[in-house]
Amino acid sequence: MAFTTRAAAIGLQGFRTAGGALVAQRMGMSTVRDAASGGKKRMPRLQKLKRIVYGTAAVGTAYTGWLMYRNRNPPEQLPFDPSKKTLVLLGTGWGSTTVLKNLDTENFNVVVVSPRNYFLFTPLLPSCTVGTIENRSIMEPVRILMRHKNREVRFYEAECTDLDADAKELTLVRTADGEDQLNRASADHQDTIKLKYDYLVVGVGGTVNTFGTPGVEEHACFLKEMGDARKIRRKLMDSIESATLADVSEEERDRLLHMVVVGGGPTGIEYAGELHDFLQDDLAHWYPKMANRVRITLVEALPNVLPAFDKKLIDYTQSTFLENKITILTRTMVKKVDEKSFVVQNPDGSRSEIPYGMMVWATGIKAQPVISRIREQFAAAQTNGRGLLVDEYLRVNGAKDIWALGDCAVSGYAPLAQVASQQGKWLARRFNALSSALKDDPTADIHGLIEEKNKPFKYSSQGSLAYIGSEKAIADLPFFNRNITAGGIATFWFWKSAYLNELFSLRNSTLVLSDWVKRFLFGRDISRE
Repeated sequence: MAFTTRAAAIGLQGFRTAGGALVAQRMGMSTVRDAASGGKKRMPRLQKLKRIVYGTAAVGTAYTGWLMYRNRNPPEQLPFDPSKKTLVLLGTGWGSTTVLKNLDTENFNVVVVSPRNYFLFTPLLPSCTVGTIENRSIMEPVRILMRHKNREVRFYEAECTDLDADAKELTLVRTADGEDQLNRASADHQDTIKLKYDYLVVGVGGTVNTFGTPGVEEHACFLKEMGDARKIRRKLMDSIESATLADVSEEERDRLLHMVVVGGGPTGIEYAGELHDFLQDDLAHWYPKMANRVRITLVEALPNVLPAFDKKLIDYTQSTFLENKITILTRTMVKKVDEKSFVVQNPDGSRSEIPYGMMVWATGIKAQPVISRIREQFAAAQTNGRGLLVDEYLRVNGAKDIWALGDCAVSGYAPLAQVASQQGKWLARRFNALSSALKDDPTADIHGLIEEKNKPFKYSSQGSLAYIGSEKAIADLPFFNRNITAGGIATFWFWKSAYLNELFSLRNSTLVLSDWVKRFLFGRDISRE
């Protein structure tokens, strides 16, 4: 018994000795690691992650604050320099505004001419028609951009009505109301201004194409300018409120609640989707007896909607519209529009009359009146009635020191916002690069040097996006030598993030994001202006 106890004690002592040796060995290895790392203790991974997140948030907040401060506190500008050449930009659309944003104004005296004093982010215009986004959230005052340039930029809120290419002189007309200028309405008082230029960039965009259909201009609503969005919103609420009156017949009520969209392109599709969401998310709560009676019909003359998109996305859009009870009439042409009805030519050639309450015409564009005046001066070289023919350097055919870009230019590319934006960036960089030639020789021929020293403009497609309603969107995106197509709710969030990124300023992005949050929390505003 004593032997056993003693053996156990010896074993226990040996275990302690071995355990102690093991602990000492581990401590020694730890000491070696600490010595190798300079005696510093290793930071847990979670703590590292927290520090990275906090650091990134702090840097992001500081950068955002700096951007906000810089936006509110522009620096001092250089004055107009009589020795510099005068560069006139016509329009404040995608093309001209992108030129202004990327142009080094220190090298030129820049003058901007436009009947509107803001840039309009047109891809989100359909959202403004139903109150998903407030109007001013997608409007960026052009003077904010002008005020942040190195040299003073002058702005004329006027419409260019004529051009004297020989004298390099523009005729500008300013009316008392900017909306009158955009709508070509007559005004009691007009001021005519003569403006000289050395270089001219034409980016006046296009106007709505009615294809000569009788009654369209008198009775349909367009979706091209912010004034159009306001008109659609008023007309929509007026039709709905009129339908609620007790003395209205059932036939008249059905007519008032029939909303028609003409045009199956992205604009028409997105407006139909936004209108459907407005009916389901808002009118169903505040007009429960009317919401289920509202009908949406989309009319398209081609065999299918969204002809520029992949066939899978076309089918997906049509199936989504079918689920949302949106009627699609393809191969159907509108032949005449009256105040309360319109006549269509059906696929079989027959004609029928359809009553409606509101019609939105979103079928395409045509040239502005000033483009026709410019074409007349270069009739031999300007043979396309859709706009100004330009070469691969965006120079207007037959003209000297005149460039054109965007929807008013016939350049071989589709009239898209991203085309105009890329053209604007390309042209601004060319002017910046060639300004050194003007410093060395004020008489240098920029019109000719732009071809000698630069490669031609080449458009790079970034893909196409469209919202189709019910928080679903479609995307047709290039990927190396093929396209990736996607549709659904995940694509809808990609659509939102892409447009937030493309908005012209931090101010616009913040306002649009807050509008989306307000819509989610409180719904859309149904008041009638």
